[in-house]
Amino acid sequence: MAVAFWCLLAAVLMPPIFAAIAKATGEGRYNNLAPREYLERQTGLSRRADWAQRNSFEALPTFAAAVLAAALAGAPEIWLSGLSLAFVAARILYGISYLKDWGYARSLFWFSGFFCCLGLLVLAALGAAA
Repeated sequence: MAVAFWCLLAAVLMPPIFAAIAKATGEGRYNNLAPREYLERQTGLSRRADWAQRNSFEALPTFAAAVLAAALAGAPEIWLSGLSLAFVAARILYGISYLKDWGYARSLFWFSGFFCCLGLLVLAALGAAA
């Protein structure tokens, strides 16, 4: 179970990493009093990093719920760890694809991460039914 919880920590750290990339690569002076306004004006890498940040925040609740539900239901460790690691790998590759502007790869990795969450939720349901 520890691997899955470390993966959860990694998923929590992804949005601020992408936010830092968005702010560091942006044009003009960053305005901490209006960060969303600043990021909305960005283009290129900075804009894509902001979008990756937003999507990472959007994916986080589903992954967190799936990990916790599977752990609580007593899912087999090999599956819990494997799907959690696969999710983190997919999300890292998703972020890289976003930064590189590789649209098709980005979609592939998004779906990969999503299916990992579905797998964890199925494990939770099967464990709860047993």
